[in-house]
Amino acid sequence: MRNDTPSHYSGTTRFLHWAMSLLIILQFMKLGDRINDGEHWVGQNIVPWHISVGALIFVLALLRLWWALRQRPHRPQPEAMPALVRLGHNLLYACMLLLPITGICTMLGGGYGLTVFGINLVAETEVEIPWLAAIGNLHSYIAWTFVALVIGHIAAALFHHFVRRDRTLRRMLGS
Repeated sequence: MRNDTPSHYSGTTRFLHWAMSLLIILQFMKLGDRINDGEHWVGQNIVPWHISVGALIFVLALLRLWWALRQRPHRPQPEAMPALVRLGHNLLYACMLLLPITGICTMLGGGYGLTVFGINLVAETEVEIPWLAAIGNLHSYIAWTFVALVIGHIAAALFHHFVRRDRTLRRMLGS
């Protein structure tokens, strides 16, 4: 595995970024479940995978966090407002980790059990665990915060590309 350099991100970094981006877009489609009580194509075909994709994102987020910490000395550094850039990225990572954790709390706290990619990890008990369900109640709030952060992240990348005309977006695209 090649390391990041001050001028570009490695293939590993780019793969983790874009793979997780696609999975996160799938997760955002869960918002479509709120339309017509999920009685449409998205609600019937994508939403049932929400828990499994969330578990995959959690594993990839841990891997990505480990990789980012390992690459920290090599990475391109933000030119403008580095403290704000770090805060934004840290909040994105926090959401990528907290969303699956609170999702698991929702499932277990409600007694629903936990099945990931068809593998039953925790059996359904139908016994509610109030303190765990209370933590799970944060899931939706964190999800909406994450949506706002992702929109801000995309807007910042586009601002760098089209207004500042720097290499920020190109480094993540590999060009």
